Amino acid sequence: MRVAVLGCLVVAVLVAVVSVVLPDDRAVLGRPAVPKGAAVSDQGLMVLCETVAQKYQQVTVIDPRREVISVYHVDLANGVIALRSVRNIHWDLQMSDYNGQRPLPREIRALSEQR
Repeated sequence: MRVAVLGCLVVAVLVAVVSVVLPDDRAVLGRPAVPKGAAVSDQGLMVLCETVAQKYQQVTVIDPRREVISVYHVDLANGVIALRSVRNIHWDLQMSDYNGQRPLPREIRALSEQR
């Protein structure tokens, strides 16, 4: 448990340093909604921590301004931090549906346009 907390702390400090080194000049209209257990930096970065399978602490860092999500695993046994995934979600957010179930958004829109 101590390693997991330390891992979250290390990643949170990393996020804070990155947000200072790489400032974004765009104005922020509002802060994103923050889920319970999450932290948000002054630069708008959101950090979520969760223990997975009692093996590692998963730390998810979300940058809503740049539309990027990064996922880290902190090994609970030794504290090693590994970057597992980084994804720019800009184009994901442009999709109207993916793996959805019927009625799909376009089907609902077609029904409403018939009225």
